[in-house]
Amino acid sequence: MKEISPQLQNQIQQYQQLQQQLQVLGTQRLQLEAKLREVEATLEELSKLPEKAPVYKSIGVLLVKTDDREALKKELEEHKETLTIRVKAIQKQEKALGERYEDLQRKIQTALGGPQAG
Repeated sequence: MKEISPQLQNQIQQYQQLQQQLQVLGTQRLQLEAKLREVEATLEELSKLPEKAPVYKSIGVLLVKTDDREALKKELEEHKETLTIRVKAIQKQEKALGERYEDLQRKIQTALGGPQAG
């Protein structure tokens, strides 16, 4: 087996760090997407309710009755927009890190004399 150069060891370390970062980002994206679906479902249910039906807003562990549906709807829409922006930002990060990850993978395989991935 070949001796692994310090440069290759560094690349392998970077590769492992990128792998961990991609896993963390993937988990964050999944959590945000779940929250986004929840907000979308809430907005959909809110639109189905009769005008006189009581509506409650979650504040921490409390449910508080709210009479201003439009303010609640606006708040939910803003939250949805924020979540959408965050999901897109994470997807962009994942794409950039994924490209770096694949590039490093090819460099490491080449340095070890393995077949080129591609």
